Amino acid sequence: MSRKIVSTKAAPEAIGPYSQAVISNGLVYCSGQIALDPKTMTIVSEEVEAQTKQVMENLGEVLKAADSGFNRVIKCSIFLDSMDDFAVVNEVYGRYFNDAPPARETVAVQTLPKNVKVEISCIAEVN
Repeated sequence: MSRKIVSTKAAPEAIGPYSQAVISNGLVYCSGQIALDPKTMTIVSEEVEAQTKQVMENLGEVLKAADSGFNRVIKCSIFLDSMDDFAVVNEVYGRYFNDAPPARETVAVQTLPKNVKVEISCIAEVN
């Protein structure tokens, strides 16, 4: 079994002892992304819509670095600090998946890193 660590400057660097993603057995396991601007490492906005867009852009960059993309995503996990934001997050998230969206779950949690409103991770096939 081979394992490859994925790292890209186009997405926020890890803020703890983890990798942006790991490739193993033809799949890429992307760590949860939050709404950090990869250049400044600051939260892009207090608004959930802008945060979700940044999260998805960050995930896209990690997928790209892994030779994958949103069209190869099998499963996503969405973590919200409030289910009141579900509809907005769902609408932004849906822009990234067209014909065959992946499996997913969405859960509310008490607190997320840096007190953001949304975090999303995913598993995808690699080319």
